[in-house]
Amino acid sequence: MTVHGPTPYEVVIGPGAQAELGLVLAGTAKAVVVHAPPLAAAAGAAVETLQSAGVAAEAVVVPDGEAAKTAEVAAGLWEEFGRLGLTRSDAVVAIGGGAVTDLAGFAAATWARGVRIVQVPTSLLGMVDAAVGGKTGINTAAGKNLVGAFHPPAAVLADSDALAGLPQAEFRSGLAEVVKCGFIADPVILDLLDGDPSGRRDTAELIERAVQVKADAVGDDLYDLGRREFLNYGHTLAHAIERVEDFGWRHGEAVAVGLVFAAELAGQANLLTRAEVDRHRTLIEAMGLPTRYAGDWATLQSVMRVDKKARGGSLRFVVLDGLGNPTILTDPAQAWLDAAWAAVSTHPTTPPSAGAA
Repeated sequence: MTVHGPTPYEVVIGPGAQAELGLVLAGTAKAVVVHAPPLAAAAGAAVETLQSAGVAAEAVVVPDGEAAKTAEVAAGLWEEFGRLGLTRSDAVVAIGGGAVTDLAGFAAATWARGVRIVQVPTSLLGMVDAAVGGKTGINTAAGKNLVGAFHPPAAVLADSDALAGLPQAEFRSGLAEVVKCGFIADPVILDLLDGDPSGRRDTAELIERAVQVKADAVGDDLYDLGRREFLNYGHTLAHAIERVEDFGWRHGEAVAVGLVFAAELAGQANLLTRAEVDRHRTLIEAMGLPTRYAGDWATLQSVMRVDKKARGGSLRFVVLDGLGNPTILTDPAQAWLDAAWAAVSTHPTTPPSAGAA
């Protein structure tokens, strides 16, 4: 499918999509393939594909997961780009989950004031969220993704073959972004997950529908000034949880709690019925994702105030005014916030999928 906007690009979804890499970068002199250690074989295959297409390619390894998204790792990538002589006519290829696509995209956006990036997501989360849309970034002590750039990719190759070996906990994490798309825009997604909360039966359709939701929003609002902000449903609390937990929770786990929190907040504001609020919790629990979190409420509120969606210290939440109708709630009453927090808070626990396969 095509993501429209100032710089349109294609998202190729399906088995063997990575094989399109040579075609996408045909005529390119040089490419750097950025990957995490577990994906060395996939990176090697990408290098071979590029070399067969006449592209001089070399792989560069970065840390796995959120550990990759630091200023130090980004600086190391810039040094590698310099060592390899990467110019503005060359390209970067990111192979991995959302952390790697965020990091490599940011490094590509800032090297030589912008070189092409081809995203090859290998996780469900990366396919339906991180790799599509052109948002790139790294984390700082102040919060998640506060340093970044808008840098649309040259293409996204979502190779569904990569999902075969994805641990179940990682797959479930990606489903949180999928169900989010159902709540804000596509009720068919909710129906599919009602029928099979594991998401395995309808994976291909779920990916296509979630990507279409994001593509529609990004094509209309690349720079996050309006419609695109609705994609942050559930993310205000989620990003605070991730920061407080030093990224010990998977992104989708935090988003799952954030979705229930946002639904409860909308219920307090009389924007959602009790049944609509409960549908969030029931479906997310059936999917095997957490709906409660143990944490210090005062700390979480402080962290939320420096979230990218905050404006001048004002708390802003994406909420639903009825299913499929997102809106912004600014500086909700403290009593509403406290009630929504009470509905998702629990006693201290370890990350919900710690040690899960």
